[in-house]
Amino acid sequence: MAIRKIRTFDDEILRKKSKIVEKVDNKIKLILDDMVETMYNTECGGGLSACQVGILKQLVVIDVGEGLLKLVNPKIIKEEGEQIVDEGCLSFPDVWGKVKRPIKIEVEALNENGEKIVIKGKGILAQCLSHEIDHLNGIVFTSKIIEYINFYKN
Repeated sequence: MAIRKIRTFDDEILRKKSKIVEKVDNKIKLILDDMVETMYNTECGGGLSACQVGILKQLVVIDVGEGLLKLVNPKIIKEEGEQIVDEGCLSFPDVWGKVKRPIKIEVEALNENGEKIVIKGKGILAQCLSHEIDHLNGIVFTSKIIEYINFYKN
């Protein structure tokens, strides 16, 4: 496993649509493992998409305290309600804003073994799933900010 460089701000890859993964093989598993290690070695990282480490494949890893998720080709199949949340992004260090996200979400994906799974999330998990799947579609959270927030570190 390796820690990969996170792409930031104006890197054009962040605004490109990621490609479908045709087969979950050892190469894909290695990328997912590297993404997990990268996410865990950042401050405030609850999720990471492959484009954020320079790979245009539909891969996402998430851990918001409810267990690690490694998702291949995730797609939203159902959304409910809305929540206004304070949000940041590893690709936009020190940028924070209020964003509208679904309060409940249902996502269909493959797991790291290529098996079809359905994830149902609410609250922060719904927020994170929505945020990371946006990345796969070339949508960055700064394009959804309703109001910028200043968080000062002491």
